[in-house]
Amino acid sequence: MKKILIAEDNSMLSLLLKFRLEKEGYELLIAENGKETIALIEEHSPELILTDIMMPFISGLEIISHVRNTLKNSTPIIVFSASGQEEIVLKAFKLGATDFMTKPFSPNEMVNRVKRILR
Repeated sequence: MKKILIAEDNSMLSLLLKFRLEKEGYELLIAENGKETIALIEEHSPELILTDIMMPFISGLEIISHVRNTLKNSTPIIVFSASGQEEIVLKAFKLGATDFMTKPFSPNEMVNRVKRILR
């Protein structure tokens, strides 16, 4: 069973995504801030990371940087952000993000992207 980590400080959104992705047969890990996210990545080596950009303690951008540069890990990372600020999106891709979604997004769309990446 493939493991997916959701890093999101909005618990309603993480629970909704967790429910939808578990229905598709994935195992879900949930982190509510950047510190927790990094601990879970190092402990569980998920096959996919979904992260919000704006999070307490450590941002989504710092998480991408940690995974790519410190852990030297190529795990796919889908980032999402409500800001839709172009420079943040570009920075995320420059740091090594795999995909980007603007909030609010449809859970079905997220499920489709996850399936495409984890095929």
